[in-house]
Amino acid sequence: MAKIALKVDVDTLRGTREGVPNLARLFGRLGLKATFLFSLGPDHTGWALKRVFRPGFLKKVSRTSVVEHYGIRTLLYGVLLPGPDIGKKAAAQMQAIDQAGHETGIHTWDHVYWQDEVRQRDKTWTKVQMQKSWDRFLEIFGHPPSTYGAAGWQMNKFAFDQLDDWGLAYSSDGRAPPNLSPYRLSLSRGICKHVQYPTTLPTFDELIGINDANEFAAANQLLALTQSNPNDQVFTLHAELEGQKLLPAFEKLLHGWLEQGHELVTMGGLHQSWSATSQLDKIASLPLTWGEIPNRSGELIIQSA
Repeated sequence: MAKIALKVDVDTLRGTREGVPNLARLFGRLGLKATFLFSLGPDHTGWALKRVFRPGFLKKVSRTSVVEHYGIRTLLYGVLLPGPDIGKKAAAQMQAIDQAGHETGIHTWDHVYWQDEVRQRDKTWTKVQMQKSWDRFLEIFGHPPSTYGAAGWQMNKFAFDQLDDWGLAYSSDGRAPPNLSPYRLSLSRGICKHVQYPTTLPTFDELIGINDANEFAAANQLLALTQSNPNDQVFTLHAELEGQKLLPAFEKLLHGWLEQGHELVTMGGLHQSWSATSQLDKIASLPLTWGEIPNRSGELIIQSA
């Protein structure tokens, strides 16, 4: 059957301290490795409150119980409480993931700031933000990141240039339907060297609450999408969700995928499998395009073909 890459986005201090160790224990029991992408600077989750006027944002918040998943304290960071430095306060939890043999990479420096600003920002702003995350990653782990995955599936052309300048072979910065087709981005300066492996499956928070579905119904919907599906997939989960309240439903999903015969891998494992068969020599070069995903507010980077 297919490979399913497990990509863990870690957005907050609480997610790093609590959700990440929970996921590590689950993966350890099942003998699995995943890709953990860390937010490395300040936790300004409270700044996301300004999205209240974005179409669909309030509906998503009401469906997924944001307060319950993130906690009041996290939602006040950057508003009534100073934003704690995640990389300073949770370095030990990050290092434990690396030492356990999971793949580690960069998610962002400041999650909300990046997600809300990067599309409109210039080269200087982008390089400063990304360099901060690179420097902090080296400080914590003592080696370069294996990969990258954009916060909120938001990037700009300067950010993609930076991935090439860093020499990363692969990244996961956009979305696509559940028939994985890796691609290289075609920008005005030319074709990017790194390969994009977009997230292909819906996330738990895009399924919960739709037609009254709870987290276990969401897991069943994901299993239905991968049943007898021969295509490789990328699944994005969040330390704040699947690593905490949704952990039992996520464990059910993992067992279901294993029973279906899928191989659960890291992003690096997925890249190696495509490289080994020379399939990457034939992948498409696609332009940077934006669009909407059902049950998620705002535009995201979306595979164009």
